[in-house]
Amino acid sequence: MTTATATTATAVSAAISTESTPAMTSAEQTHPLKQALAPLAVDIAVPLGGYYVLHSALGLGTAAALGVASVVPAARSIFAAVVKREANALALLMLTVNIVAIALTFVSGNARLMLAKDSAVSSTIALGILWSVRGGKPMMTAGLKPFVTKGDAARTAAWDALRAESAKFRAKENLFSVIWGGWLLAECVARLVGAFVLPVSTMAWLGTVVLIVAIAGACVTGGAAVEPLEKLIAAHVEAHAETVSAEER
Repeated sequence: MTTATATTATAVSAAISTESTPAMTSAEQTHPLKQALAPLAVDIAVPLGGYYVLHSALGLGTAAALGVASVVPAARSIFAAVVKREANALALLMLTVNIVAIALTFVSGNARLMLAKDSAVSSTIALGILWSVRGGKPMMTAGLKPFVTKGDAARTAAWDALRAESAKFRAKENLFSVIWGGWLLAECVARLVGAFVLPVSTMAWLGTVVLIVAIAGACVTGGAAVEPLEKLIAAHVEAHAETVSAEER
């Protein structure tokens, strides 16, 4: 996994984690957020951290380091499928990214191909996010839900209820992942085109700039989904509180 490829995966992880850690106002808020962030750490941070340690610090070859780093997401995927009987989307995505990266480690010699393969690997992340929407389990919800609910039990219950009952709510939830997947896919296409059209010396630094712009664009435009979700959650919580109050009278 090259620096640019790892940066793309790290950027998605950082975006999820940043959006998932609002300020704590009570001890009750801590547990739900930790519970939500723990899988993100295991599925993304551990594989990426393991790769960097094995490859950069210990000098293990790229393919070998990726192979060892794939053990955690592979184990998580098997555990989820066999024990929980469900698909672990983030673990499967990281496993797929590592497999693609291992395959592309054999692409060498041509500077433009080396730049292009970064786009091929990082596009796997974008396509994985978009495919998760098609499957009805948008991947970016892993960070979106704790950000919107802020670890509050009433808001979390409202999220679960609205997701089950409201098509409008599910559409906005899906939109958030579509926005992120779309920006990351556009970033991959831009870098792929640049790898063959622009001078190699230019793309060596411009690729990182394109990635930063894509992440910033996703953060800003993601508000088109976040704000409506927050309003729906607040309205549901208020309506539920009024109903409970009326029943207690």
